[in-house]
Amino acid sequence: MYALLHLFKNILCFFPSHINIDYAICQAIKYRTEGMTETLVIYDICCQWIRNFNKRVQASQYLSLPPSTTIIPAVGKFHLGAHIHSCFPLFSLNFVHGAGQQDGEILETLWSNLNKVSSSIRAMSKAHRHEVLDDYMQDSNWKKMVGIGEHLRFF
Repeated sequence: MYALLHLFKNILCFFPSHINIDYAICQAIKYRTEGMTETLVIYDICCQWIRNFNKRVQASQYLSLPPSTTIIPAVGKFHLGAHIHSCFPLFSLNFVHGAGQQDGEILETLWSNLNKVSSSIRAMSKAHRHEVLDDYMQDSNWKKMVGIGEHLRFF
């Protein structure tokens, strides 16, 4: 137990505020990305996170990236409006070549549909609430999957 706490303490001294996202990004970039040289990372506070990312990776024995990997940082359009003005030209998806016309806010768009069940789940226990939300989201995903043919038919 002491060794585990000591190990965790040593990890935190290098990058306490971004430990989870650093680990997640490093693992995602290493997963089935052979031959890819560029990775677009869209994150709400990417302008802060990316600053010392390479230093944090180099300083850690637990983080690594494939060689010749270039990270293209961006902030989703919904969150970019709350940033300072100098973030816009540096981190806007409007200026990322190859990003297309996306907003980078997929999870936030799903939350609005949860408003339909929010009033009924307030009084539920944590386990019951979890089951109801899982069922609701699975139903939503099923409807999207079944209805996608209707949208693709016109292309």
